[in-house]
Amino acid sequence: MITMEEKALLRELAKRYGEIATDARQQDAIRRMRDTNDLKIVRPPVLMDEIPWHEMNVDDELTLRTQDPEAQRMETFFRRALFRRKHFACDALMEPFYPVAKSFTSTGNGLSTDERQIASNAENNIVSHEYHDVIPDEEALERMHMPVITAHPEEDVENLARIQEILGDALPARLQGVGVYYAPWDRIPRLHGVENCFTDMLERPEFMHQVIAKFTQEGETLYQQYEDLGLLDATVPSLHCTPSYITGCPRDPQQPPPHKRKDLWFRSMAQMFTSVSPKMLWEFDLSYSMPLMEKFAYTYYGCCEALDNKIPLLKRIPNLRKIGVSPWAGIECCCEQIGRDYVAARKPNPALVATVADPQVIAQETEDMVKACLKYGCPVEFVLKDISTVGFRPENLMVWSRTVSQVLDRYYG
Repeated sequence: MITMEEKALLRELAKRYGEIATDARQQDAIRRMRDTNDLKIVRPPVLMDEIPWHEMNVDDELTLRTQDPEAQRMETFFRRALFRRKHFACDALMEPFYPVAKSFTSTGNGLSTDERQIASNAENNIVSHEYHDVIPDEEALERMHMPVITAHPEEDVENLARIQEILGDALPARLQGVGVYYAPWDRIPRLHGVENCFTDMLERPEFMHQVIAKFTQEGETLYQQYEDLGLLDATVPSLHCTPSYITGCPRDPQQPPPHKRKDLWFRSMAQMFTSVSPKMLWEFDLSYSMPLMEKFAYTYYGCCEALDNKIPLLKRIPNLRKIGVSPWAGIECCCEQIGRDYVAARKPNPALVATVADPQVIAQETEDMVKACLKYGCPVEFVLKDISTVGFRPENLMVWSRTVSQVLDRYYG
């Protein structure tokens, strides 16, 4: 049970959150995020995500005062948002309500990972993985079945009412459905092993075609069920760490969820395919995912993989709007190919904040990207993510965000 003292604390945090979620700075950030996704040249959005929060607790600002598990989840949400605004000179994905996830369950697909983990810090969710092969052959693959999704709207009513009662009139609560994050080549290596995937694409291509065909079928099955059950939500602001705001996808209160696939972004990648040829990217990924992508409004492709030599293939995606430019991609090469037709989703190098943050190095990396984007007319966003550690120096992220913002001020005003 949440005590009256805990409710009072949560309401105070929620009120502060609501004030900054609706202020002029946040509205300007949302406008620039939307304009960028609309392919306009504006001051680029700058975001940080996948932050090692266990290393961030400055002056106990993130220390939880509540005891109830649900209250702690809510307190964590608010404290992290307030911490971002206070300490980081960058943008944030903030909406003027507390999101309550729609309730649903899945039967799963019958497969689970068999792995060994090594952690350097018990509080860090970034650990080393050693995956053991659970789908070595066709017989093992046959154990995979299509998941069945069950929505629980009665729980949604109860959950929303309970959260709103906790928040009172400090902040609205709103049900939020799911967006799309499709990354079969993040999942398959966890079940088959990275080396096995690479080897089998060469030596047993017919088997790997069976594997990716099954995962493609699973994707289609999931998204159809999400749509039929009213779980899809085009108003989810984040496309796995980056903004979804764009003209053309419903965000008007008059068009509330549920939405259809044609209203949403499709977010996809094949991160391990940095090490394969463009031909194999097409053969084992894009040729399978393209029919899924085509049913959505826009596609954002790419994450940590270098896509320098694969952008011509990506341009075959009819609704492509955003392309990932990782720290390992050639900036000039990518920007020349991206041009004015797509958003360059720049992923700065998180190694630059892992120990001591050097403003000169950060500024140079940022400036290199800015100059290439201005040269070729690329709309661009900067999203620092995959931050495994800052060496318990929260100031590293403060230096990074401040330095990037200063560079952008010089070039974009």
